Amino acid sequence: MKDLGKLSLMLLAGLALGFTSCSDSEDDDTPTPTVKGNANLQGSITANRTLDADTVYTLKGFVYVDNNATLTIEPGTIIKGEKATQGTLLIQRGAKIMAQGTAEKPIVFTSNQAKGSRAPGDWGGVVILGKAKNNQSQNVQVEGGPLAYYGGENDADNSGVFSYVRIEYAGYPLQPNKELNGLTLGSVGSGTKIDHVQVSFGGDDAFEWFGGTVNATHLVAYRNTDDMFDTDFGYSGRVQYALGISDPNMWDVATGGASNGFESDNDGNGSTLTPLTTATFSNVTIVGPGSNLPTGAQFGQGAHLKKGTSLSIRNSIISGYNKGITLDGSVVEGYAQNGGIKIMNTVVAGAGENTAINKASSSTSEFNATTWFNASGNGNSIKALNQLGLATTAPYLPQTGSMVLSGASFAGINGFETTTYIGAFGTTDWTAGWTNWDPQNTDY
Repeated sequence: MKDLGKLSLMLLAGLALGFTSCSDSEDDDTPTPTVKGNANLQGSITANRTLDADTVYTLKGFVYVDNNATLTIEPGTIIKGEKATQGTLLIQRGAKIMAQGTAEKPIVFTSNQAKGSRAPGDWGGVVILGKAKNNQSQNVQVEGGPLAYYGGENDADNSGVFSYVRIEYAGYPLQPNKELNGLTLGSVGSGTKIDHVQVSFGGDDAFEWFGGTVNATHLVAYRNTDDMFDTDFGYSGRVQYALGISDPNMWDVATGGASNGFESDNDGNGSTLTPLTTATFSNVTIVGPGSNLPTGAQFGQGAHLKKGTSLSIRNSIISGYNKGITLDGSVVEGYAQNGGIKIMNTVVAGAGENTAINKASSSTSEFNATTWFNASGNGNSIKALNQLGLATTAPYLPQTGSMVLSGASFAGINGFETTTYIGAFGTTDWTAGWTNWDPQNTDY
């Protein structure tokens, strides 16, 4: 979350009313194509509604699903965020989104700009809000000013299903230091199902959790401008199988900004308020920007653990950042030493010789982060990029004989699938069929 400057946002009100049909081709010499209709989504959705795959929908301004309504989205449906009004979909507390796509028919949220003209931050993104705990209050307002709040006491809260979904060109700075992300999750509870979600070319973070207990699997953060996986306000869920890929030509342009793989806080003040941010990520592959960067590029760390977080990373690959992992601050150092932070069976690859594992430059403690990381019981290692044995293009699957096809351990953690491999993949490509590595040149 960075200060990107003052920007204005025009918000529209009222219910979705517009609908315009497209006419079929009358060319008798060629097959008649399937032509989708068009409809606008605007204002508040206060009763159960289904979005059909035979219609392309446009989000205009803040679109709220409210009044305990359920928004169901059919597989293959396309929803476009309007650039002029920074269209944004917000699922309020008590409401649900039932977005169950398939590998063959993913649900796609994208920009309403034409092919070739789409850009990060064209629209606001998807915001899901729940009643689980966070460490701020039971009524936290979503950043940037929308009339949407999250928080409560029900850690098992159910906000619906979000599965086989792509979010492209979202994430917008509504106010200074107040941005929407590709997928924003505020106090979302463990009754919610989130899996197989790709966030691409976003204008801020790909995924950000503000408190909550929701678990997630099979996430892809692809060429977003800021952090891949950002955790705050006491998020305590589990995430398994996640892939993050940087673009060396895209970064956080804010003054002092830095694009990270993981960024994790307990809160902005670095407090010890509970619930602590204690999420565990396992089987993650982070592919950073590498060392051949343009002048002025602002990349940070593969994992920046700061401001009181107690996040753990297991069975993962953090590659392509000059700074691999940074444990930032005395509270974070303390959690590392007392077992509150566990980084185990994890490889840092391609970092600088003296910067693979770091503590804050301001730290004067005797804590040695490298010694801690390399302790024999942790199963961690520091390698060169060419030692990993990964493919050189997305999704960077391990090749035959790769060192990362073994070495995983799930000792001491529950609720995860057990694998032998570290990183996001073994020999199966779970991104096949539903992801898109070139949305700029896709007709929608």
